[in-house]
Amino acid sequence: MPTGKVRFYDDEKGFGFISTDDGQDVFLHATALPAGSSAPKQGQRVEFGIADGKRGPQALSVRLLEAPVSLAKRSRKPADDMAIIIEDVVKMLDDVGTDLRRGRYPSAGHSKKVAAVLRKVADELDA
Repeated sequence: MPTGKVRFYDDEKGFGFISTDDGQDVFLHATALPAGSSAPKQGQRVEFGIADGKRGPQALSVRLLEAPVSLAKRSRKPADDMAIIIEDVVKMLDDVGTDLRRGRYPSAGHSKKVAAVLRKVADELDA
């Protein structure tokens, strides 16, 4: 079976492309992935069969080999630093909760700041 790397994959659209070890691009549809597996990441090594599709070679029976090393995981903050950040976020959310219990929403500027901080912390934890 040929092997290659996922060049890109769009989970929402359900397709992407694999670059084979010999440089050929192969169409990858979501139906060729193993049942219950997560979407392949860019650079992930795969093994697959090939069939001639309407528009060229198409991958069949894709087997995910190893996941690429996440750049986000490499640049993650140390756990001790994240603990301090989480404690500060909890204090910030507690202040927002107090305002909401008093019937007041945070100002537009403050709510955008809170949302941005939450997104950043979520990205850091999800890495």
